[in-house]
Amino acid sequence: MTDTVLAVRADSRYFYFRIHLHGLIFFSWTLYFVFQTWLAASGQIVRHRSVGLIGISLATAMTFFGVLISILSVRRDTAAGMGEAARTFMIVPLTDIALFATFVLLAMVYLRRAEWHKRFMLLAMITLMPAPVARWFLTFLAPPGAPVVPPVSVATGPVVIASLLLMIAMLHDWRSRGRPHAVYLWGGGVFLGVMLLRIPVSITPAWQTIATAVARLAG
Repeated sequence: MTDTVLAVRADSRYFYFRIHLHGLIFFSWTLYFVFQTWLAASGQIVRHRSVGLIGISLATAMTFFGVLISILSVRRDTAAGMGEAARTFMIVPLTDIALFATFVLLAMVYLRRAEWHKRFMLLAMITLMPAPVARWFLTFLAPPGAPVVPPVSVATGPVVIASLLLMIAMLHDWRSRGRPHAVYLWGGGVFLGVMLLRIPVSITPAWQTIATAVARLAG
């Protein structure tokens, strides 16, 4: 067995180790989010705030690993001859994680304003939902054969499903407050705007240049 083959296998194992670690961190965030929601709903606000640093640590790790896995995926797909498609699709995970980090940051800024804080946190969670929903689409609807990099438009269906959560939250506000909160109107508008605009932006030469520069960070 040649040194090249051994190096490729070792690199592959290292890649999937980081993939699994990335999944563990993101799943931990889901459990943390449910736990924090339960604490707030049950009136345990002091305890809710006392474990807030865990959320900040998790969100930071998620942002780092989200970007890292995006870069490593492009490097892997480029080695398989799918570089342009991989760089095009890179806009999906990068915009998802950028929106997530932005909404979490805004939730921290409005930490003392509970009505704003909890809605920014919900928006952050909603921005993560298209990715796991897309896994179901790819599992049951993807054509058989060798794996290929999907087009950016594939993310549209999962985004629509995730947007239903936003619609439910706005409907709850409408019934309880008489109107949707500004966080949902502005934040939700940004979320949907980015989701739609990334389809045409992803095929522009400017994005290919940006994606190429980001992908080089993998070494």
